[in-house]
Amino acid sequence: MTRVAAIDCGTNSIRLLVADADPETGQLVDLDRRMEIVRLGQGVDRTGRLAPEALERTFAACREYAEVIKEHGAERLRFVATSASRDAENRDDFVRGVLDILGVEPEVISGDQEAEFSFTGATKELTGHPDMAGPYLVVDIGGGSTEFVVGDDHVRAARSVDVGCVRMTERHLVRDGVVAADPPTEAQLAAIRADVEAALDLAEETVPLREAHTLVGLAGSVTTVAGIALGLDAYDSAAIHHSRFPYARVAEIADMLVRSTHAERAAIPVMHPGRVDVIAAGVLVLLAIMERAGAAELVVSEHDILDGIAWSIA
Repeated sequence: MTRVAAIDCGTNSIRLLVADADPETGQLVDLDRRMEIVRLGQGVDRTGRLAPEALERTFAACREYAEVIKEHGAERLRFVATSASRDAENRDDFVRGVLDILGVEPEVISGDQEAEFSFTGATKELTGHPDMAGPYLVVDIGGGSTEFVVGDDHVRAARSVDVGCVRMTERHLVRDGVVAADPPTEAQLAAIRADVEAALDLAEETVPLREAHTLVGLAGSVTTVAGIALGLDAYDSAAIHHSRFPYARVAEIADMLVRSTHAERAAIPVMHPGRVDVIAAGVLVLLAIMERAGAAELVVSEHDILDGIAWSIA
């Protein structure tokens, strides 16, 4: 067994996994898995730069993670940064800060690399499962981008497109840093849907979305929908992992979320405070994907890019 630490820093959240990995058996045993909402991508779509306060929130989480990694004695660490830090003009400030705190340089990976890691993490346990056969369409709905991957035991096609819950929220639901309407107007929702449909057109140029047998959804927008569908009083990773929902249930929850006020969404027990403002956009992305892929069912995975990063260094 090799003790590894993986960090995934996205547009909305930064997550840590410390695990013991056994490449011979394909077993990955979690020792610590945690997440902080830091909103690194705050304003990036508008300004092209990482905001100082967003950087400081991210560095504070990195300092916490450094202590956890030290406590567990991880032998190897890999830090992967995704959409927001790919796009930012001042990403060197981000790189220097992470290096000072954790002793490793963040790898600003491409969307295709991000998709590969997500696919590995999401599907490694599903191989041979009678009810969840391949080919798989793995969809990772992030803050700034969404990754699409189709494959069986390996990736056949992948594409990253620039629609995510934070990017769509900031582009269509916020004006001058303030939510423009509560709940969103029909015109705002239609504008999000138009952006998402255009992005799906781009994704389909590379990835055969309609050829998959099983749709696997990843990341916070998807797991939040799962928690709501299960009626959980608190977030329960074990209950959410590999839960399955028909399209009609996802559509019902999407309709509820886009018609809810900020206060109503904040009162949902499984809703993380950092997702209250962005979940409406996130669920619209998810619903559009299910419709485009013709997916009758959604399989939700708690294992994703973090697990793929861990396997890459095991």
